[in-house]
Amino acid sequence: MALYLKAAEVLEKAEMKQGALKTLVYDSKFPNIKQLFALVCETEKFSSILEELIESTKLLKQTKLKMHLAKVLVYDLLIGRGLKCGGSWKTMMMKHRSRLQAALARMKVKQNVSKNGDLLPDSVQRVVGVQLPRYARVNTLKTTVEDAVDYLKRDGFSYLGQASSLEDLTLRRKDFVLDLHLPELLAFSPKTDFHDHFLYKAGHIILQDKASCLPAYLLNPPPGSHLIDACAAPGNKTSHLAAIMKNKGKLFAFDLDAKRLATMSTLLLRAGVTCQQLANQDFLKVDPDSPQFKDVEYVLLDPSCSGSGMVCLRDDASSADQDAVQARLASLASFQLRCLNHGLKFPRLKRLVYSTCSIHSQENEDVVTACLQQNPGFRLVPLLAQWPERGLKPLTQCLRASTTKTRTHGFFVALLEKHSEAGNKMPEPAVQISKPEVAPLSPSTCEKRPAASEEESEASETEDTPTAAAEQAVATPGKKKRKRKKKAPTVE
Repeated sequence: MALYLKAAEVLEKAEMKQGALKTLVYDSKFPNIKQLFALVCETEKFSSILEELIESTKLLKQTKLKMHLAKVLVYDLLIGRGLKCGGSWKTMMMKHRSRLQAALARMKVKQNVSKNGDLLPDSVQRVVGVQLPRYARVNTLKTTVEDAVDYLKRDGFSYLGQASSLEDLTLRRKDFVLDLHLPELLAFSPKTDFHDHFLYKAGHIILQDKASCLPAYLLNPPPGSHLIDACAAPGNKTSHLAAIMKNKGKLFAFDLDAKRLATMSTLLLRAGVTCQQLANQDFLKVDPDSPQFKDVEYVLLDPSCSGSGMVCLRDDASSADQDAVQARLASLASFQLRCLNHGLKFPRLKRLVYSTCSIHSQENEDVVTACLQQNPGFRLVPLLAQWPERGLKPLTQCLRASTTKTRTHGFFVALLEKHSEAGNKMPEPAVQISKPEVAPLSPSTCEKRPAASEEESEASETEDTPTAAAEQAVATPGKKKRKRKKKAPTVE
């Protein structure tokens, strides 16, 4: 029964956005990680179908189970390989099996399908089997890209240089490349696991989806800046901002959830962040005119959203009640607009970056359009001309991201800046791109490589939280060029 209790706990935490599914699974310390991860992912995939079955049979009322636990039990009973528990739990579920099977059969007849997988909404079926690269951002507070690459090569990985196209992100096992857009981001094959790796445990690399790295990279606050991360937990973007600032300046980070803030504190400690000031506070209640924030010039705003862009958390708008879905999106958009308007009130603000992990225009372009109408003193900054997916017209200055066009989770980013007092000259691009000094891919390795032939589908985290134990700080793999011989890391 421990498997189902732990799976239910992970699903509940993921729903509360306390971390990505895979990280929550690893942090659980469950003895059979592979078994737990498979159950959690499959249950999440069939979540809307399981919920409908549970509600139509009144299972919660008759068993006194909670929804998340009921979902994992019903999944294994009807769709998986059978219940892996005994005793009273199995007896109870077997008592309701025939009713649940009948309800599942009625769903198939109603939708005119014969397979369980065919019940999945189109939005889920399209991402089943999607394998995104495993992205790892090099934490420049503790090491350099060159030293991280050198350490990985000595650890048995094969470095192929900098990617020149999205096709170069289709990697074989143990191959890795430097990303073609972000200079401190490494891409690995989808199944690469770093949770027990030295570089991860020491805070030298941060497991973070590429799209999630965009907001801090595009905001690009200079060292010595005062800035705000408005809805900061679990903290990957905060640590990225600190690295860009070189730990010089003041980084105010707010979050309303005390548990998420505690987790974030652990992550920042491991990442070597020292310029932060954390506050368990609602950003909307922060006073922009407070003397404490008189020098704030930059704001990163990544507010609560539908999460519809995350591969493991795609919302099911096709089978859910459309009125309820639209009402939820309207509520989220209203909250997001309030946050955006509030963020623009800081008197010395120069730039604000707004981002969501949503694919819905209601939370993205519509919110930004409404904000610009209400704040005529601000305008959009054109972002990364070479980025393959733009915001919906007319907001093409913004960026979108997707599994197909950018090989990332679904995402949206807009950068707003205050009008120049000198007049209406065009805004400068957000980031001046300079190619890092790395070896380019050879012509042979630039050709499209087949994906690793793995059975299970897996997506990299949009946000990755630290392991439960706060690891001790460990020495950098090396700030100087190392010899080919691998050395054991030393503890500070």
